[in-house]
Amino acid sequence: MTDQSSSITPPDALCAQWREEAPIYRDFGVGRENWLMNRAAQWGADQELEACHCEVSFWGGKGMADRLQATRRPKPPSLKEQALEALGRMEQFPTTEDKVAIRRALEALPND
Repeated sequence: MTDQSSSITPPDALCAQWREEAPIYRDFGVGRENWLMNRAAQWGADQELEACHCEVSFWGGKGMADRLQATRRPKPPSLKEQALEALGRMEQFPTTEDKVAIRRALEALPND
């Protein structure tokens, strides 16, 4: 059971949801465990950022709070950027994630 006294401790229902969503890996559970740890760490960081956003908004104004949010949570790379990065990595050690990123980028191209 999780410790509910901390605002950055995920609730039990959310932990159960993550267990359902976690991918199944064939590496003795290490990849799944890493996925779950990363998900929990990201959730905690998001909770902390939201609290800071509210505090900065109150004391420094909405513009400053929005700049903080944009700096700490930049937009994800575009599909094209992801595919180019994946292609660069594939030259050394191709991963399934890289292949998926490239496939998604190619499928998004028009059929001219």
